[in-house]
Amino acid sequence: MLQTACRFCLLISRMNGNPNEPKANVSDHLANERTFLAWIRTSIALMGFGFVVVKFSLFVRQLSLVVTGRVITPPGSFSGIVGVCLVAVGALTALIGYLRFRRIEKQLLNKAFYPQSRLLLILTIGVIIANLLLLFYLLPNL
Repeated sequence: MLQTACRFCLLISRMNGNPNEPKANVSDHLANERTFLAWIRTSIALMGFGFVVVKFSLFVRQLSLVVTGRVITPPGSFSGIVGVCLVAVGALTALIGYLRFRRIEKQLLNKAFYPQSRLLLILTIGVIIANLLLLFYLLPNL
């Protein structure tokens, strides 16, 4: 009886692998996919917002032409440049999201997940720099 129980335990441990070894199950893969889709949603939002900024800049120029008969652009207007940069950042966000998805997928399949905080640091610094630039751009207009 004891021998049968030990064989059963050995069989279960072989089926489950090493109990100390991390396992990637379906929920890990689905979480990775959800995170990738969040990156894609963010990318689409950035590109859409950039498109709106560029089109609004063109709309203001055309409206000034119709109303005054000449194109009036405010001094230091960077709307077009900001819009194009937002579209480019959106495309870059999609690329980063895909590369991150593939890297994590490989790690999950190899059962060796190593979190990286370098990307988070770069994104945080980028957002802070963009925030400071927007503040310096908007403060003189108050």
